[in-house]
Amino acid sequence: MWLKPEEVLLKNALKLWVQERSNQYFVLQRRRGYGEEGGGGLAGLLVGTLDAVLDSTSKVAPFRILHQTPDSQVYWSIACGSSREEITEHWDWLEHNVMKTLSVFDSNEDITSFVQGKIRGLIAEEGKGSFVKEDDPEKFREGLMKFEKCFGLPEQEKLVTYYSCSYWKGRVPCQGWLYLSTNFLSFYSFLLGAEIKLIISWDEISKLEKTSNVILTESIHVCSRGEDHYFSMFLHISETFLLMEQLANYAVRRLFDKETFENDLVLHDPLQITKRGLESRAHSEQFSAFFRLPKEETMKEVHECFLWVPFSHYNTHGKMCISENYICFASQDGSLCSVIIPLREVTGVDKADPANRGVSISTKGKTAFRFTEVRDFEQLVAKLRMKCNATSSPQHIINTEVAASSASDSPKDFDAGPSKMGQRDNSKTVSTEALMTVYHPQDAENLDSKMLKEKMKEQSWNILFVERGHGVSMFRTKKTRDLVVRGIPEALRGELWLLFSGAINDMASNPGYYTELVEKSLGTCTLATDEIERDLRRSLPEHPAFQSDTGISALRRVLTAYAYRNPQIGYCQAMNILTSVLLLYAKEEEAFWLLVAVCERMLPDYFNRRIIGALVDQAVFEELIRVHLPQLTDHMTDMTFFSSVSLSWFLTLFISVLPIESAVNVVDCFFYDGIKAILQLGLAVLEYNMEKLLTCKDDAEAVTVLNRFFDSVTNKDSPLPPAVQQGSNLSNTKSDHPKVDITDLIRESNERYGDIRYEDVESMRCRNRLYVIQMLEATTKQNVLRVVSQDVKFSPSDLEELYELFKKEHFLSCYWNVNSPVLQHHDASLPYLDQYRIDCQQFRVLCHLLSPWSHCANRDSLALWTFRLMDESSDCLINFKQFACVLDTMYNGSFTDKLKLLFKLHIPPAFTEVESLSPSKGGDLSKEELIHFSQLSVSSVGYSLESDSLKSSPEKGKGKVDIQAYLKQWQDELLKKEENIKDLPRMNQSQFIQFSKTLYNLFHGDPEEELLYRAIAVVTSLLLKMEEVGRRLQSPTSPVKSPVTVTEVPAEIPRKGQEESSFEQTEGSKAQSLRGNHEWSFAFEQILASLLNEPAFVRFFEKPHDIKVKIESAKHLQLKARSRV
Repeated sequence: MWLKPEEVLLKNALKLWVQERSNQYFVLQRRRGYGEEGGGGLAGLLVGTLDAVLDSTSKVAPFRILHQTPDSQVYWSIACGSSREEITEHWDWLEHNVMKTLSVFDSNEDITSFVQGKIRGLIAEEGKGSFVKEDDPEKFREGLMKFEKCFGLPEQEKLVTYYSCSYWKGRVPCQGWLYLSTNFLSFYSFLLGAEIKLIISWDEISKLEKTSNVILTESIHVCSRGEDHYFSMFLHISETFLLMEQLANYAVRRLFDKETFENDLVLHDPLQITKRGLESRAHSEQFSAFFRLPKEETMKEVHECFLWVPFSHYNTHGKMCISENYICFASQDGSLCSVIIPLREVTGVDKADPANRGVSISTKGKTAFRFTEVRDFEQLVAKLRMKCNATSSPQHIINTEVAASSASDSPKDFDAGPSKMGQRDNSKTVSTEALMTVYHPQDAENLDSKMLKEKMKEQSWNILFVERGHGVSMFRTKKTRDLVVRGIPEALRGELWLLFSGAINDMASNPGYYTELVEKSLGTCTLATDEIERDLRRSLPEHPAFQSDTGISALRRVLTAYAYRNPQIGYCQAMNILTSVLLLYAKEEEAFWLLVAVCERMLPDYFNRRIIGALVDQAVFEELIRVHLPQLTDHMTDMTFFSSVSLSWFLTLFISVLPIESAVNVVDCFFYDGIKAILQLGLAVLEYNMEKLLTCKDDAEAVTVLNRFFDSVTNKDSPLPPAVQQGSNLSNTKSDHPKVDITDLIRESNERYGDIRYEDVESMRCRNRLYVIQMLEATTKQNVLRVVSQDVKFSPSDLEELYELFKKEHFLSCYWNVNSPVLQHHDASLPYLDQYRIDCQQFRVLCHLLSPWSHCANRDSLALWTFRLMDESSDCLINFKQFACVLDTMYNGSFTDKLKLLFKLHIPPAFTEVESLSPSKGGDLSKEELIHFSQLSVSSVGYSLESDSLKSSPEKGKGKVDIQAYLKQWQDELLKKEENIKDLPRMNQSQFIQFSKTLYNLFHGDPEEELLYRAIAVVTSLLLKMEEVGRRLQSPTSPVKSPVTVTEVPAEIPRKGQEESSFEQTEGSKAQSLRGNHEWSFAFEQILASLLNEPAFVRFFEKPHDIKVKIESAKHLQLKARSRV
């Protein structure tokens, strides 16, 4: 065990310890006399006697490790052990994790301090592990208090767990604590008077991986915003890394992939996330993905046991995994044996062979599965019996084999009725046969050589079914994979696709679902249905099945039903090609459930607006190319070539590039092995064409090489007629290219790359998902900055920093609000500018941090009016362009621009009377008040017309997008001229008084404050006189009492102690005087002309402000500002 470091002075007199191992920094010693023949002589006997007479609490462990530094006689005890194995484990850990690190320190004192800190951290880590298991909340509460004290995050931030580790700052490691919370990775260290504090939000991480180098045996590498961070010396690095990976992916899904996240009820509330919950979730996801079960299944129990394999006459060792509705088994001895037993198929659970702790499970298929060496087998039998009784309700009693074949005897009805759209088939009749059986029935009498081979394949599968079972509960072994690689027979293809994909379970659990969906969806008119209609006749157009209404109608029904079921995905290109192939071999309802399995489980996030899943798997593919085909990587200067050329491979499972008779063999392997089969085949294709690719001079030449190769791929055993086979229709110009049989290609891909493990692929997917998301975000940022930079004068670097602050503020509102309105409005399908928008509360925070006028006493009102001015669409949200343009006016605008902005802030639609409900707060507004005032509508006639036109914007409404309206709006924006100051409406009395108060507040604290106050009074007086003269000229017959007595400038401007009260009295008297007369108003030209006569005004507004200082300050204060809010 690790010991709290204590100083030890070595006394050589008694020779109590014998040195066994040593190096420059550590010594491993054994107690003299322990483990030696003859007791180690006289000294050993004396030591043994001394140890024997001591009471048990004072006994000395026989092994220990000391820390020493060169040229020092002082040693520190850091570990002890009761056995050689225990102390050797500690010694090995020190050698692998600490030894190489110590060489980077410059002084012995630093080395000793680091080792002591590391050992104390390990002791605390071990203690934390014990309290987690015992559910002791005290220790965790202590860690939580440290976390809150060190980082000052809002109290809603949920700490998940924390670990002792070292953070590498430069070449020197700093021992401290790593805190993992729902939104942040935080590290704190205080050593030798130096404090290190690090806060990284999960959504900023682009790379998270385990690495090793010369100094560090194993460390965790985190890359955030271009900066690399390394953490090492974890007690359990794999556990830590898995948890970090989960939290990072959770944050990415919540903030960037809203469509998927909204369907995830488990993680929807970040306050409910716990370490134990995340771990169990990771196991459940791996379990359901491996066995192709519905995503809702969660793993409840795992038992190590043996399963009797009757056809091989031996017990295979593995794990039995139990969920709500399934019992699954996977071997761990290399036999590749797995079994899936749905509880709906179970007829009995019994104890078998109690001496071997056996459990026997009988199924409807007359198969009995015998598990032995099951721990707590009696309790397990009782639990399974209860589960089976619970699933015996009528909706679950469905024999899967019957469900897969019962519809084949029903009559066919392919009649198509008239449609609302003029060309749609509104028939709700669901096809009950695979299209291949309709258009290519097998002739049992005239068997040619290919048909004989096909019958031999069928016979091989029938033998397999007899040996290993038929249906969902069959044994799946290496023999099964070998038969799949050879190609599934045409007659069995639909049934086995359904079985291997897990779609059979979805279909059995939802009887009648597809028929209801067809009834509800047909006749609907959405953007998805329009796209489906457009692509229907582009789906395998050369196949007879899709040259008739029969195939087209079935394809329409399946795609429309899926778009209705999953509106988040709706319809995506490539789904039509995949569904066409599914309909050839599967009945219509089966094809629908196969499509569900592909889109929602096997290829997650492939068919959404940003095809994130496909991009992630392409990144995995590139990584595998670097590992397995390094010579190709060295030759290609740009790896993006592989991404561009392979996108269609992943999206269509090679269907779009291979002849149909060959592509179906690839689909066979995909449904059995998942994405691993596509990755393996992609590598095999590149390796087969390696020599030609290495001679290519550019990407176009490489694409030509691959296209010619795909055209030459054939399936010599395909029983399809020549009219349907695409591979047989090659032109003579390509006949010189050697033919490649798809079966040989798939077999070779399995032999060469079959060692790629499913777990490794999933790990690479997680790692590359962060990278892909950040690359998409970088693209969004570049496009936004390119658009905005044309309208502002900020430098590119300043504009980029402002964008990051704006986006960060958007995310900060999502971190701690379960139902954040901003998160609800984040839609990756929107134009780049509208993907990130903020509300009035968030704008106020940024305004306080960045505005050069943030010192103003009524800064909340200014922020509110500015937000209302920018919120042209009246949806209480603004985008980055609007935000950047108003800031640009404040910092880089001319005197006229800044004054015009202030003028517009004090007239509708921006201006609204603001009065805080809490007088004690002064000009500060609460969040509720701010939101309330920002939502107030404008009553002005002119602005109501404007808002009406905005409501008719093509972006509004959830129906079809009006492209013509978009083009018209774009043209109007291009033709829109610069706003003329003469077009601005006049400012009335109350607005002018507020305008004057704002100027007064802006000047407070300025070096020329007194001069500016005097100028305000002069300008106010001048404007009122001008207005009075104008009114007299308009109505000379009705003289008005002159208000000059009220507005005359005092001979002496009040000093600073009296400024505020006297100004308010003056303004109040003006208002009273004006109320007695008709409404007064001022045009912008009048105010501008008056202020231009005051040099102090001009100097104040033309004074330059450095936004870089504000930006640096905002980067440090943004999180604290959010905490205060």
